[in-house]
Amino acid sequence: MDRRIVRSTRVLAQDGLRAAAVHITGETIVRIDSYESIEQGVPLDDFGSLVVMPGLVDSHVHINDPGRAEWEGFASATRAAAAGGVTTLVDMPLNSLPPTTTVSGIERKREAAEKNVWVDVAFSGGLLPSNGHELVPLRAHGAVAFKCFLAESGVDEFPHVLEDDLRRALPLLAETGAPLLVHAEVSGPIDEALKAQHNLSPAELRKYIYYLESRPKAAENQAVDMVIRLVREFGVRAHIVHLSSADALLNIRDAREAGVTISAETCPHYLTFVAEEIPDGATEFKCAPPIRERENRERLWRGLKDEIVTQVVTDHSPATPALKCCDSGDFSKAWGGIASLQLGLIAIWSQAQQRGATLGDVAKWMCETPAKLVGLWGKKGAIATGFDADLTVFDPDAIQTIAGSKLEHRHKLTPYDERSVTGRVCATYLRGRRIFDGTLSPSSTGRVISAP
Repeated sequence: MDRRIVRSTRVLAQDGLRAAAVHITGETIVRIDSYESIEQGVPLDDFGSLVVMPGLVDSHVHINDPGRAEWEGFASATRAAAAGGVTTLVDMPLNSLPPTTTVSGIERKREAAEKNVWVDVAFSGGLLPSNGHELVPLRAHGAVAFKCFLAESGVDEFPHVLEDDLRRALPLLAETGAPLLVHAEVSGPIDEALKAQHNLSPAELRKYIYYLESRPKAAENQAVDMVIRLVREFGVRAHIVHLSSADALLNIRDAREAGVTISAETCPHYLTFVAEEIPDGATEFKCAPPIRERENRERLWRGLKDEIVTQVVTDHSPATPALKCCDSGDFSKAWGGIASLQLGLIAIWSQAQQRGATLGDVAKWMCETPAKLVGLWGKKGAIATGFDADLTVFDPDAIQTIAGSKLEHRHKLTPYDERSVTGRVCATYLRGRRIFDGTLSPSSTGRVISAP
């Protein structure tokens, strides 16, 4: 088997940041030893004082392939992941045609991805009102989690579920042992808010404040409360995706302290941007739930510090410029989703260091906890003996300005364009092989994986 040593004066292993040499045999880390522990004849990659940290695990990515690959396909998405230090991602079940809600759907996903991915890829299955019988077979065919919406998803082929639907499905979900990933917004408060906006002018529809008001915090808060109640009743695992409303934090904390198996994630855009600064017509900022006010952002950061929110993932959800209504700037009609897969690490580090967080904190939020959520811990998410040799070489002190036109995403539209950030991904290793060092490996090396 091929052997290699990767070393630095700053290796972020499980016992902290220290000088070390990571010894790799084949695809696996076989030991983490002293910085001086090099061996004659074994190739050495010495990164000086750059940080060697675990490859990121992004458990919330929308790739849309097959069927809507013009939004984002496996090749472009996984190239962007590699350039951003992400070595494992979990693809969401909607937006592709067919969606990943049947065994045939997940097999179509697998066919589209195989031999076309630069990083390792796993799949979530979808939970619909009528497909509870598909959950156990989907799990057997590799689904690491299941995703549902409590309000309209934006695509007709992925209808949302109601409480009665969940009551029928949760006993079946329990058989799989997989977590339920919940888009936690309910329709009632959204419908009421939209009724109040029925006479908005074209100029008003370009203003972000009206879109923000159309997705009130109450929609998230009520959804989170319902999920907590059902999880307590049925004893399943649930995970709130892309938490935006900081008002829900205390109820999540109280539920967890009472033994309810619920967790939550948030995203770089909720921790970076604020509603007060979004320009008129800037539909690249539109997502659901929405980016909220500055005070809400700071409360989310406190939720991370207090370990109420346990992970940060991108919810990368790109679309074509036409779907984003770039010409009209109409927030009411634009697709809701932010392109950020390549940018998650540098976006979070830029904000985290300003609030006293460490790279160890970032690795916990963006590597360890996502891997544990979807059952990949033991292979992914840490620099540790027996784990895959997935590594990100990171310069935490570099200053750069993001150039959207140079991103690997299929479409370059992103709210991070021209934003100054701190940090740069210098190299990425997937299972011991360097797949990015400023340029991408010319051939794909990723695999479709399942939870053990």
